[in-house]
Amino acid sequence: MNHYAVQVPSVVSVPVDGVATPFPVRRIYCVGRNYLEHIREMKESDERDPPFFFQKPRDAIVLSGQGVPYPPQTDDFQFEVELVVAIGKAGRSVSKEKALEHVFGYAVGFDMTRRDRQRESGKNGLPWEIGKSFDGSAPCGNLRTVAEVGHIQSGRIAVSVNGQSKQDSVIEKMIWNVPEIVSNLSHLYDLAEGDLIYTGTPAGVAPVLPGDILRGSVQGLSDLEITIVVRS
Repeated sequence: MNHYAVQVPSVVSVPVDGVATPFPVRRIYCVGRNYLEHIREMKESDERDPPFFFQKPRDAIVLSGQGVPYPPQTDDFQFEVELVVAIGKAGRSVSKEKALEHVFGYAVGFDMTRRDRQRESGKNGLPWEIGKSFDGSAPCGNLRTVAEVGHIQSGRIAVSVNGQSKQDSVIEKMIWNVPEIVSNLSHLYDLAEGDLIYTGTPAGVAPVLPGDILRGSVQGLSDLEITIVVRS
């Protein structure tokens, strides 16, 4: 029997390679402007500005192998491939030295973006939600645990569209590395089990259209593949 006024929302979860039970998602945090080359290609801020955080709704998750509907209110729908950090231990004001103790595992993610709406918001001093935090905007690949792959602090990060390379860089080029990201975020919000952190994207972002197939990779992790589909 339903004891609530409306239907209870479904639990959102991400598969974990080699584990029978999935990872339940609590919150999705994203790091903005964490690769210098991406800052330069966007030409929207001073290169000395530090990275910052914004959020996406957890039901924006799309799993590998699924379709991402082309969203409304945009003519410039773009991808950003990112390393995703999964939090497995709660924490507050965590030091950089202890930050990795809170990490459960890692995955490949896409920060899908209505770029035209994001740019309009930035010019008008408005929040980014319309450009960043919409349905289907947070595809996420299968997680791999720290016990299996260790901590991902270096290696190639790349994405192809229809087999053609678009983004190709290395994790080492992040302005904030994973321990710094986790520590900085924990001083702003209480971290909890189930949080995901998208750590920013390198240069090479570009628009996609229905029918395009995107494959994202981070060295040592399971690839993320999605297809852009017509919104029903």
